[in-house]
Amino acid sequence: MFRNATRLSPGSFHRIFPRFAIEPAANSPSSPLIHGSLHHRAAVSLPRPRGIASNPSSVEIGIAGGSEIGRVGGPLSALHHYGRCYWELSKARLSMLVVATSGAGYVLGSGTTIDFAGLCWTCAGTMMVSAAANSLNQVFEVSNDAKMKRTMRRPLPSGRLSVPHAVMWASSVGLAGTTLLAWKANALAAGLAASNLVLYAFVYTPLKQLHPVNTWVGAIVGAIPPLIGWVAASGDITPGGMILPAALYFWQIPHFMALAYLCRNDYVAGGFRMFSFSDASGERTALVALRNCLYLLPMGYFAYDWGMTSGWFCLESTLLTSFISAAALSFYLNRTTKNARRMFHASLLYLPVFMAGFLFHRLPKLEEDTMTAETRGLAESPSVGVCVEEKHDTENKTKPLKHPLSAQARSPVAHASIAPFPFLPAPIYASLDS
Repeated sequence: MFRNATRLSPGSFHRIFPRFAIEPAANSPSSPLIHGSLHHRAAVSLPRPRGIASNPSSVEIGIAGGSEIGRVGGPLSALHHYGRCYWELSKARLSMLVVATSGAGYVLGSGTTIDFAGLCWTCAGTMMVSAAANSLNQVFEVSNDAKMKRTMRRPLPSGRLSVPHAVMWASSVGLAGTTLLAWKANALAAGLAASNLVLYAFVYTPLKQLHPVNTWVGAIVGAIPPLIGWVAASGDITPGGMILPAALYFWQIPHFMALAYLCRNDYVAGGFRMFSFSDASGERTALVALRNCLYLLPMGYFAYDWGMTSGWFCLESTLLTSFISAAALSFYLNRTTKNARRMFHASLLYLPVFMAGFLFHRLPKLEEDTMTAETRGLAESPSVGVCVEEKHDTENKTKPLKHPLSAQARSPVAHASIAPFPFLPAPIYASLDS
């Protein structure tokens, strides 16, 4: 179709298309740059007529400003664009870590059987609420993120997404996640999730620009998700359900201290008042990290003493905590970027290994399941219930009183161990019928 086409000079092109002004493109002297009055930028390559031996011509329709719809193009491009923006706005990798801690709390709060449908609903609701909290965090910090190298490419400071759009996304997904938890779990789990969203977005986020105490408030935010999972599974808050949240709280302090030390210049540029802001030598930062690592030492013992895990977890937890404490001590003695990064990597390794060990060595809450089954039987058949009660009364007169978890949680020689160092081998637990 271009067999009889001739070359258009810049002057003749301007006469044919008077709305466009032609000037040489910056990247190619022979290619014209066409600036129009539209509201987006798009590059359009014109096909080269046959028989013309010159370099290929290309034109770029330049648009000043720009709307989101104008930039994304067709449906597939729009899906990819907004999907990527929502992924980054939600801090999806961080949200998945939050979901993992919530799922671990759900498993720990379950009995001998785990409701996998309930586990999935709890993780989905937690993921939505976490995504909403992270999105609101970026909405409030868009001007700060634009000043920092590691955050200036996020959707809001880069202009790939508008602030009203982000607020609408955060509100929708947060409301959906809270409703899902209230519907599929219970009101207490939904209330904890909603409270955590408010604490993160409206307390922790502004505190980052006001006072270094924001690190400790943020640690509380990170400790609540496993409690959400525990409550969703068990329906209440018990001392055993606070072990994993406490471990997460103390773990986050050295994790954030290492990050704040490594990125302190970036935080200063962004206007965030981190603990390392007024600690030029890094001594106080390293000391706080070391102290909170030591606070992690008794976590394994508490889990064992309260009948939640076997004694092996106590030993493994102690060794794991000694590992991260050694990294923190090395950073305290020699405050270099290399040692800070080593402590940061040690903190990244600690959390998944600790949770995996907790889940692997957990002891189900047998006595609650037994009581629930007996209560259900009494409600369905009162006559059978009377026989069961009489049988239990007879057995109680002949057998000594035992702790419900004594056969599972303790061996006869477990008390000979010096807590929190149970170096005795794993005992062979006696049967409940013996």
